[in-house]
Amino acid sequence: MAEATNSAIGRMRRRLVLEAPVATPDGFGGVTQDFTAVGALWAQIEYLSGIEQWREGRPEQVARYRMTMRWRGDVDSGRRLRDGERIFDIRAAADPDGSRRRLVCLVEEVKP
Repeated sequence: MAEATNSAIGRMRRRLVLEAPVATPDGFGGVTQDFTAVGALWAQIEYLSGIEQWREGRPEQVARYRMTMRWRGDVDSGRRLRDGERIFDIRAAADPDGSRRRLVCLVEEVKP
């Protein structure tokens, strides 16, 4: 069992930054949303699929990935992950076996 755990940790080779949304008043009664870094983590990234969808009258490619990391309680669908210039919106986060050892996130890459 220890070998399987070590090999899973060994595949977590990508250093990602976890970002949380921050609302800032815009001076006109509304708010603007930005993101701020709240932590760093190592993860394994696996490509799942890609589709083309229409957004604002233009075709846009959407790539979906699975990211596996050590468990943390502050990762949820309101946050995002950054890999350099690449940004990934977290769509779902789950602890697959309930042991709080691993966290699996389904994410979509955001094209700026």
